Amino acid sequence: MKLIYYLLFFSLINASVYSQNPNKPMKDLLSAYSFTSSTTTLDDLEISYIKEGSGEKTLLFVHGLSSNSDAWSKNIEILRKDYTCIALDLPGYGRSSKPDVDYTPSYFSEILHQFIEKLELKNIVLIGHSMGGQASIKFVSTFPNEIEKLILIAPAGLEQFSETNVVLMKSFFTSELVKNTSDEQIEKNYALNFHVQPFEVTKMIDDRKRIKVASDFDAHCYAIVSSVYGMLDDSVYDDLKAISQKTLVIFGGKDLLIPNRYFNPTITTKDVGNIAIEKINKVCLKFIEDAGHFVQFEKPNETNILIKQFVDDK
Repeated sequence: MKLIYYLLFFSLINASVYSQNPNKPMKDLLSAYSFTSSTTTLDDLEISYIKEGSGEKTLLFVHGLSSNSDAWSKNIEILRKDYTCIALDLPGYGRSSKPDVDYTPSYFSEILHQFIEKLELKNIVLIGHSMGGQASIKFVSTFPNEIEKLILIAPAGLEQFSETNVVLMKSFFTSELVKNTSDEQIEKNYALNFHVQPFEVTKMIDDRKRIKVASDFDAHCYAIVSSVYGMLDDSVYDDLKAISQKTLVIFGGKDLLIPNRYFNPTITTKDVGNIAIEKINKVCLKFIEDAGHFVQFEKPNETNILIKQFVDDK
């Protein structure tokens, strides 16, 4: 009788756990964003985005790798008072569709172009972080007349890698590796993004752990890996000289991810920033000391001030 009782007890527990997450997609497992999100369609893709504020100028925010539109919450909270602020979940991320495509900067550039046309956005200042920065560079070089100014925050794409290192990175970084990341490693990975990790990062970490059981988690892991391969293969280095817009580049003084300390141990973040100075025509380079790679989340006040000064400057 006791055996039957225990079997029934554990069956109920398993049924309860399963019923909480019965193969739900990521969009249903992620915690609520700081602002209400909307959805638009681009061909057969659903694109989730946040829109706050109603200013004359539009700030269009593009998130980085393994992230989503909520990464800009601390910036939108303040900047929406003066501008129309829009942040989208790129395909493969957040609450947007996760198609089986090559996630290259050129692909994201085309998505941004379609998104801007669909929402009929005007007076745009494009703001990209990390991977989103590289996508923004590709966008500006491909569609030079669609934005007024460009802001790159800890952008990928300036730092270069040898062919040997590219092959090595690809051989190591696989979908299986991403999919099987332990909870402990997830926490360590997030910590690398900050000099001093804000307490709100707990929400991001919890979300990353929660989506492991999502029905589209495999597709998300593929998107992450394909995005890394895309950044390596679809270089924007030669596109930098084609940027005609006034450009603000912001780095954290304590960035642990750019440059890659393993593959480029002899260069510094300031060296990477100087590439922007050398290659982009109308550029201003700023460093926020005591900030890591996720500059806009760790030091939002300082970042918001720089953004506002740059956007308002005639």
